[in-house]
Parts: sequence; C-alpha cells; structure tokens
Amino acid sequence: MKDMAQKEEIIQKFSNHVSSGKAEFFMKYGMDFVMGKREGPYLYDIDGKKKLYNLHCNGGVFNLGHRNREIIETLKTSLDELDIGNHHLMSRERAELASMIGLLMPEDLDYVVFGVSGGEAVDLAIKVARAYTKKTTIVSAVGGYHGHTGLSMATGDEKYRSPFGPTSPGFKQVPYGSLEELKKSIDHDTAAIILETIPATLGMLVPSREYMQGVRKLCDDQKILLILDEVQSGLGRTGELWAFTYFDIVPDMVILGKGLSGGIYPITATVLRNRLDSVFHPDPFIHISTFGGSEIGCRVARKVLEISSAPLFLEHVIHLAGIFRRELDRLGNKHSSFFIGIRQLGLMIGLMLRGDLAGPLLTKTAYDEGLLLIYANNDPSICQFLPPLVMTESDVDEVIQKLDKALANAKKLYPLVYLKKKVDEVTGKPARKR
Repeated sequence: MKDMAQKEEIIQKFSNHVSSGKAEFFMKYGMDFVMGKREGPYLYDIDGKKKLYNLHCNGGVFNLGHRNREIIETLKTSLDELDIGNHHLMSRERAELASMIGLLMPEDLDYVVFGVSGGEAVDLAIKVARAYTKKTTIVSAVGGYHGHTGLSMATGDEKYRSPFGPTSPGFKQVPYGSLEELKKSIDHDTAAIILETIPATLGMLVPSREYMQGVRKLCDDQKILLILDEVQSGLGRTGELWAFTYFDIVPDMVILGKGLSGGIYPITATVLRNRLDSVFHPDPFIHISTFGGSEIGCRVARKVLEISSAPLFLEHVIHLAGIFRRELDRLGNKHSSFFIGIRQLGLMIGLMLRGDLAGPLLTKTAYDEGLLLIYANNDPSICQFLPPLVMTESDVDEVIQKLDKALANAKKLYPLVYLKKKVDEVTGKPARKR
C-alpha cells in the first residue's frame, strides 16, 4: 500500500509540475508506469509490480544497457579527480576523447566540437556549413528528425515547428531516398544536405547504396557539404561502428549523441573534416557550450567508444541481428495479416505493420506483455525495434515469446480499433490517438 501511495503521489506531482498532458495520456491508456529500479535490459515500475524489457533504448541511449557496470565504475573514478571543467581552457579529457573519435573515423574527420544534446550538435553543424560555404540553404528529408532546438527543428517536419511560430528561413525538405527530388532542390545557395543515415523516426528506412553514393557525388559536384546524423545509427547499432561505412561514403560532418553518453552522462559530438575547422580560426571562442564536453562526460564517452569499437562487440551485434532476422521472419509468417515486413540493418530494425493504427496498438499490447516498444512518430505503421546491443541469446528467446503474444493480441484488437476510428470519422468525433 505504501508503494502504491508513493506512486500516486509521484504521478500527481508529475502532472502538476512536469507535464499534465503526458500524465493524462499514460493514465488514459493504462500505462501508468513510473521508472524505479533499472538494470541491464530492464526497467522496473517504482511499485515493483511490472518490469519492461527495453526494446527502444531511448533511441540508442541505452545501447549498453541500463547502468552498465563498466560505465558506472568509470564515472565513479572520474569523480575522484574531475568535475565538468571549463570550456574556455584547454583540456586533456576533451583532447583524448576527440583524438579517439578522430582515430575511429575515416579519412580526415579529425576535429570534434562537443555538446550536450543532439539538437545542439546539429545546430553547430548547420552553423559551420553556412560559415564555411558562405551559403544559406539547408536541405533535409521529409519525415527526418534532427532535434527540437532552433536550427535542428527547422530541418524537421511542419508539425514540430508550426506550434512555435514562423519557421526559420533557408530550409528545404525533400522525400528521403529520391535522388531526383534532391537534385531539383539544389541551387547556388545550397550550403549542406543533412540526412540521418537511417531515419529512425521515419520508420527505419534503409537507403540503397546507389542513393547514398549519389548524394555524396551530388555534394562533391555542387560543392555542398554532407552532414550525416548518426545519433541513433552510430556506435555499433548496425554492426559497424558507423552506419555510413556500409555505403562506402565519407560525409563532411557526422553527428554523434545518445549512446555516446553510456546512458549515464549526456554528451554529443559534431565531427568535422579538417578543413572545416578554419571556421573557428578568426575567433576560436565564437562557439561555446558550457556543459559540452564535460570532463566527466569525456571519460564516460571514452569507455563507451572502447566497448563499442571492439571487434568482438561488433561481431556480437551481427550475430544477434542474424538470430532476430530468423525469428522475426518466423513471426511475420505466423502473423502475416498484421505484421507485414521487416526493415533491418544490424540491430536497427523496423517492424512493418498493417496500417497507421497498428504501430500505436502494438506499442500498447507489447507494454502489456512487458516490452517497451515504440512506434515511429513520422510513420506509425512502423514500430521501432532497438534492442540493447549487449543482450544475450537467452534474452532473444524471452523477447520473441513476448512479442509473439503482443502481435497476436494486436492482430485480434485491430479490427475493433479500426472500426472505432471509422465511426468517429462518420460521427464527427475526433479519432483518438492509440
């Protein structure tokens, strides 16, 4: 009873002081989960009554699981001698982390600017592109997602921008995967093209090699900079340390985030080709981030890179990916009227479902079975499937058994949900989000 009262009090405080809308949403759909203990692949409700196997990993934040012991120990020991540091001064920790990133990147992607959020890292990339090229226009993909801060938000879809006033000028969007549409969008004022190597919020679309190489050639021919956002696809998620490696291209800038934190200390990085560092030569203090590249965070990120770049670690990801492919194909055959396909590169996986109502529905039935699985916001017919990279083969068995039940329940409920939506449309009532 005490735990239940504590949970109710937390929900009320959250509603009163953090987000009444989120609290109302989760209570309405029977998902009143409050994070308590967390360990490895699991999140536990604060009342101890429910645990979730995390198949979302917050977009890759928890690639190495919750509270990874090596990361925790690195943080603890760093606290014995470090704090966040001072962004005005030179720093051994920043220098060593940046050097390590440069060594792990191809060609001359050697300079690193640290930040705290992915949006901040994208903002910096856009600033560098405009400063270096002396041009203005930034081209991004419809349905892509690069963050909620000023310039990063301007690269995204209208629904994320319109509630907050006029859109910043100098941004264009084109369909992802269409080289012809991309070519049409280019003009003399185009500074950069920014893409997620694999757009997660758009439903894990895996581009063709021809498309990615075509984008690189277009940028080379037109003297446009190519920015690749690997906030979700980087750090071993695909079985390669960097997803762009699969396409035999090298971008001019790479955005890293989420998983670089180890789920413990926020840090992001904008990685630049050598020549782009010239932007900062006239005034090296023209861009600052007080908490970006915190010395404690740098220690944590070095340990993350050490783990994620190890050949055996990447082999494990590829091995798990093969097992999941086999098991998901089996579930696809079993639930073919609802689960219609798979998009996959390593452990970056999208479950293709029957329609736009299916993703939200599977999110709920998966939750009921003890899986944290979230649909792609820009294509709700897809559920994002991002298991922790450190999971075991026995974990796969557990996940597949629960997913099998969740798919069966979603398939059974789908006709009722679809009918309800149609009735609401006919009667003029707003269709509920599911």
